[in-house]
Amino acid sequence: MKIIFLGTSGGMPTGKRGSASVAIKRKGELILFDCGEGTQQKMVLAHLGFGGRMRIFISHLHGDHILGLPGLLQTMALLRREHPLYVYGPRGLMEFIKAFSSILGCPSFPLEVFEVLDNGMVFSGSEYIIEAVRADHEGESWSYALAELPRPGKFHPEKAKGLAIPEGPLWRRLQHGEDVKLGDKIVKSAEVVEPQRIGSKIVYSGDTRPNEELVRMAKRADLLIHEATFNDDMEDRAKEDGHSTASQAAEIARAAEVTKLVLTHLSSRYPDPEPMLINARKIFPETQVAEDLMELNIQA
Repeated sequence: MKIIFLGTSGGMPTGKRGSASVAIKRKGELILFDCGEGTQQKMVLAHLGFGGRMRIFISHLHGDHILGLPGLLQTMALLRREHPLYVYGPRGLMEFIKAFSSILGCPSFPLEVFEVLDNGMVFSGSEYIIEAVRADHEGESWSYALAELPRPGKFHPEKAKGLAIPEGPLWRRLQHGEDVKLGDKIVKSAEVVEPQRIGSKIVYSGDTRPNEELVRMAKRADLLIHEATFNDDMEDRAKEDGHSTASQAAEIARAAEVTKLVLTHLSSRYPDPEPMLINARKIFPETQVAEDLMELNIQA
């Protein structure tokens, strides 16, 4: 999976940072977490198409996380998108889309909107799931996790041939963990297939105060993308506004035992993020500050 940070600013964009949006490219599918103003422009710069398979997960209905959606849908219509688009988010999302569509025009392609009502799974596919937990922010807000399902282990055809197993249906059954009967003997899948490969997990906090539910969902994730709107000297302001500091994000990463932490959603008052990075790394060394159009690759 490739993660592209499209917008990494807090409530207001800056000359170098756009409004909140993170893209994940996975096997020809594009998954967006939030869609702040300017998302479509950053998609162009990142060479992300508008016509392919796509799902968008909105954390909450504040403008810096959702105002890119009207323009994005219009661009897709202009380009004669045909694939369905699936959009998920808090209560009120459907009314928001209906409101701007009543003026700008309804999408010319299939659009399905799902409102997230409770903690738990919000999408289940054949290869990955998306889970949501409530974020601790003003209004109804969600944090999301993309978790790949375990994959069959590597199949060794030379071992199957050595056991005189004919190529075809028996190989497929063995690849999927099933033991097979060959004459009078049972061939175990483990004889020709390596153990299951655990999938990757990526967690996106959205806007939130420190949150134990997020720690649970992020447990041992490969990547935690966590907001750090304020530096540590503004902890009281962060609590008041429903946000986190750099060190608080690092504490969440440490408690969740994640592999890597990336800080995003930085307030425009911090043109130089280095002091925030220093504070976070004191607690969780594997920390990085996101920049617009920064890319990361996550391998299972």
